[in-house]
Amino acid sequence: MVLQGRIAGLLALVAIAALPLRAAEGPVETRLEARKVTRAADGRESFSPAENARPGDVIEYVATYRNTGDQAVRALEATLPIPANTELVPGSIRPAGARASLDAAEFAPLPLKRSVTRDGRRVDESIPYREYRYLRWQVPRLEAKKSVTVSARVRVVDGT
Repeated sequence: MVLQGRIAGLLALVAIAALPLRAAEGPVETRLEARKVTRAADGRESFSPAENARPGDVIEYVATYRNTGDQAVRALEATLPIPANTELVPGSIRPAGARASLDAAEFAPLPLKRSVTRDGRRVDESIPYREYRYLRWQVPRLEAKKSVTVSARVRVVDGT
């Protein structure tokens, strides 16, 4: 399955969701990149535009927030959606400390857990990375004329 044309739609979705949800003051510009990650036989990575993707491909989303104002911005929330038919690549979240969500309503530290009943007992189990749909970083203060970058990788999975 080739996801042609859907990557552009995903970029639009990510661009909208990556906008700061709360910024107390000052203008913030957001630049978003989606790039396909390819690993060579020697282990080196290269990047190319993420225009088409197949199951197994890794896509890296990088969002840069720049405070173009003259005053610090407070309480910036940088949110990246994790598109359907993808799963978060563990260990790829930069910087550390992001919280994750299944529904964009409740965010919690990683790994996400849920309570289930097994053999009549309540136990907590880890939620598969394929079910994660959002990541959010809290940026308490972004100084004037400064920027912050957040990123995460996802692996394209077969949607069937």
